[in-house]
Amino acid sequence: MTVTDHDEQGIQTLCLRLGQRVRRKRAARAMTMKQLAAESDISLPYLSRVEKGDGNVSISVLQRLARALNVSMDSLLSDQDEYGVDYALIVELLKRQTPDSLREIRSHLVETLGQGKTHCTGAPHRIALIGLRGAGKSSTGPLLSHALGIPFVELNALVAERAGMPLSEFFSIYGQSGFRRLERDCLEQVIAHYPQVIIATGGGIVAEPATYELLLHSFFVCWLHATPEVHFQRVMKQHDARIATPALRDEAMANILASLEARCKLYALAHAQVDTTHLTAEQVAKQMLIQLQRTR
Repeated sequence: MTVTDHDEQGIQTLCLRLGQRVRRKRAARAMTMKQLAAESDISLPYLSRVEKGDGNVSISVLQRLARALNVSMDSLLSDQDEYGVDYALIVELLKRQTPDSLREIRSHLVETLGQGKTHCTGAPHRIALIGLRGAGKSSTGPLLSHALGIPFVELNALVAERAGMPLSEFFSIYGQSGFRRLERDCLEQVIAHYPQVIIATGGGIVAEPATYELLLHSFFVCWLHATPEVHFQRVMKQHDARIATPALRDEAMANILASLEARCKLYALAHAQVDTTHLTAEQVAKQMLIQLQRTR
């Protein structure tokens, strides 16, 4: 199956699920198809195709259907109905909470469900370093590995090994979604094979909720970070061809700023963090060891 075939199959599946959700929500509200068509200003034949999974639904149509059904657009696209009514009610309850309350609720759930044992009791057996490129993950990891006597693994290197090709080539063929699926598989492989390990992750792993939750559950996670300028200077020292010209360097700096802004709150969920701006790799490792001692 080609990538195009895979995409087409995915779109067909999405359309079928969308149709099922529209039909289910319409039935739950005791609306006839004719009533929904009238209230959403969508023709009856087109609505019939949508419910059968045959309609190529635009954002505009999706918005009108959601408004007529008095539901959010994302509820027509997400899988929340498949998890039952309790899940849907919990989601609505959480939507009404403040950011501080959500943080407390999450901590309580982790403790109640017994998912905090990896990093809350005793010395952590698995350690994950997260952060943008240039944070110091690859230089700090081997030093921690030597000090603690446990293996060090670069998650991206493991992904490339599993893929059998450079990551740049893998991205060009399978895209971001293909990479994230393989990244998750490799993380699960590390957890299964290494009772004690230090890993350095790619910077974007925090943007994948399911993978990041697994990381937080299974590792003591430390966020290494620096100022945007220092991140950029460190990347420059790696002589990356992708930032070989002034224009590319400007773009790289803009990407660093945008990534930090978008991921900052996600990175901050880590169990510990170290500002590496003015520190050598040895000093970062020393600070990490001190933080690890505090978890004992």
